[in-house]
Amino acid sequence: MDPSFLVLQALSGLASAASLFVIASGLTIVFGVTRIVNFAHGSFYMLGAYLAVSLVPRLLDLSYSPWAFFLGVGLSALLVGLIGVAVEMLLLRRLYRVPELFQLLATFGVVLIVEDLVLAIWGPVDLAGPRAPSLRHGVEILGQRFPAYDLVLIGIGPAVLVLLWLLMRRTRFGILIRAATQDREMVGALGVNQARLFTLTLFLGACLAGLGGALQIPRVPANPHMDLSVITDAFVVTVIGGMGSVPGAFLAALLIGELQAFGILVLPKATLVLVFALMAVVLVVKPWGLLGRPDAASGAVRPPEGILRLRRFRPAEAALVALAAALVLCVPLLGDAYLVKVATEILVFALAAFSLQFLIGVGGLVSFGHAAYFGLGAYAAGLLVTGPLRLPMEPALLAAPLAGAAGAALFGFFIVRLSGIYLAMLTLAFAQIVYAIGFQWVEVTGGDNGIVGVWPSAWAADRTVYFYLVAALTLSAIALLRHVIMAPFGYTLRAARDSATRAEAIGLDVRTHRWLGFTLAGAAAGLAGGLYAFQKGSIDPTLAAIPLSIDFLVMVLVGGIRTVMGPLVGAGFFHALKDAVMPLTAYWRLLLGLAIIATVLIFPRGLAGAAEALRSRRRVPEPAGASA
Repeated sequence: MDPSFLVLQALSGLASAASLFVIASGLTIVFGVTRIVNFAHGSFYMLGAYLAVSLVPRLLDLSYSPWAFFLGVGLSALLVGLIGVAVEMLLLRRLYRVPELFQLLATFGVVLIVEDLVLAIWGPVDLAGPRAPSLRHGVEILGQRFPAYDLVLIGIGPAVLVLLWLLMRRTRFGILIRAATQDREMVGALGVNQARLFTLTLFLGACLAGLGGALQIPRVPANPHMDLSVITDAFVVTVIGGMGSVPGAFLAALLIGELQAFGILVLPKATLVLVFALMAVVLVVKPWGLLGRPDAASGAVRPPEGILRLRRFRPAEAALVALAAALVLCVPLLGDAYLVKVATEILVFALAAFSLQFLIGVGGLVSFGHAAYFGLGAYAAGLLVTGPLRLPMEPALLAAPLAGAAGAALFGFFIVRLSGIYLAMLTLAFAQIVYAIGFQWVEVTGGDNGIVGVWPSAWAADRTVYFYLVAALTLSAIALLRHVIMAPFGYTLRAARDSATRAEAIGLDVRTHRWLGFTLAGAAAGLAGGLYAFQKGSIDPTLAAIPLSIDFLVMVLVGGIRTVMGPLVGAGFFHALKDAVMPLTAYWRLLLGLAIIATVLIFPRGLAGAAEALRSRRRVPEPAGASA
C-alpha cells in the first residue's frame, strides 16, 4: 500500500480524533462534577451545528475572512453554553438529589424536545454549512492532497487540551472542578456554592459540545439525527479514557480516530464492531478507563434504588391483578384489530421492561443496552424462519429465549465483574456490538434493510389467536420472574445489590448469582424479542439499538423502580402515550419529552410507586399494642 496514502489516512484519523475530543471533553467534565450521564450532550452538539449554519453565513457577508468564520463558530458555542445553563437551572438543578437513572431519563426527555424544536425551526432537510475562507483548498502532502481545514482541526484538538489544562490548573474554577471530580460531597462540605459550580460546569460542557458541532459544518451538513449519531462515540471516548479525565478523553479520541481511519481499510464490514470491542476490552482489563481513577469511579454512581420491600399480594390487590388480567384477555372482544395489535405490543414490551426491572430493581445491575437481548431473540427467531432451515414458528420461538440467554451469559460474564457507571457502559458496549453486527453483516441479517417474511404458523396467523399466544407466554414469563424475585435467589440478589461486601462476608457467591440473574433476564428479553418479530413480520437492527434500550428504561422508571409490578404499568402507559400522541401531531417527540420530564419531576418514584405511597399515607396506623 502506498505510504503516502497511509499518512493521509492517519491525518484523517487525527482530524476525526480532534473533533471527538472537543465533544467528549465536555461530556467527561460534566459527568466528573455532576455525576449526570447526560444524553442531551449530543443535542448541544447538534444545536452548535445548526446555530453555526445560521450565524456563520451572515458574518461572512460582513467580512469574508477566516476570522469571521471562526467568530461565528465561537458565538455558536457560547449560545449553546447559555442553552446548557438554561437546561441546568430549569431542569437538572431539581434532579441532583434524585436517583441517577431519573437524571438519565430527564436528559433523554430533553433530547426528544430539542429534536422536535430543531425540526420546527430549521426543518427536516439537511443544511450544508459554508466552508472557511482561505481553507477551501487542499494541501499537498507526499504528493497527495489533504483538506486544509482538516489540518486546522488537527491543531484545534491539542489547543483545546492545553486550554483546559490551564483552566484546571491555574484557575479557582478549574481547581474546584478537579476537586468535585474526586469528592463532590467534600467540596460541598467546605462551603463551595455547588449550584453555581454545577451551572458553570454545564456552561463549559455545553460550550465544548456546541464548539464540536459548529466546527463540523464544513464537513458534515447539519441534520436532525446527528445528536444520537455522535453521543455514542462521545460516550465511547469518555469511558475508554476514564470518566472525568480530560487527558484520558484526548488519548481515547486518538485511539478511536485512528481505529476508525484504518479499520475501514482492514475490516470494512466491522468498523462499528471494532470501536465497541475496544471499549469492552478496555473496561474488562482496566475497569476505570485508561487514565481514570478508582476513587473517582467508585463514587460515580450510587447504588441504584430498587425494590425495597417484598410482600405477597393482599386480597384486594390480588383481585385487582386478576381483574386487570381479565381485561387484557377481553381486548379482542372489546376492540378492533388495531387495538389488538397495540395490546400485543404492550404485552411484549411489558415482558422486556419487567426483565430489565429484574436486573435493576432486584440485582442493582444498571443496563443501558438491554435491547441487545431483545434483538438477539428477534434475530434468532426471524433467521430460523426465513433462513435456509425454514423452520416453523414453534421451534423458532423456543430459540428466541435461548439466544437471549446465550448472549446475556456471554456478555454477563464480563459485565458482572464491574460496578456503577462502568458496568452500565459495558452493557452499552456489548449492545452496540450486537447492533453493529446486525447493521453490517448484510449477507446474513440484511443490514439496515432487515429481513421480512417473519410470519407465525398458519394456526396463529389470525391476529386474535396470536394475541392470546403472546398473552399466555408473556404473562407466564412475568409470573415466573416474579416468583424468582420472591424466592431466596431474589433475596440474594437484593442483598448483593445493597452491599456486595457484606453479602460476600456471609458466604454468598455474589458474582455467580449476578451472572445467573443477568442470564435469566436476557432469556426473558429474548422471548419478548422473538414474539415481537412475529408480531411485526420483520427484523432489523433497530431492535437492538440504543433508542429501544432507552425506551425500556423509560418504562421501568415511569412505572416505578421500587415496585415489583411497576414496569408493567410503565410499559402500558409509555406505549399507550406514544400511540395516542404520535397521530395527533408531527411534533410528538416534543410532547413525549415534556411528558417524561413532568413524570420525573412530579412522580420521582414512578406511577406505581406514587400510588403505593398514596395508599400508605391513607392507611390508618394500628394502635400501639394491637398486634404482637
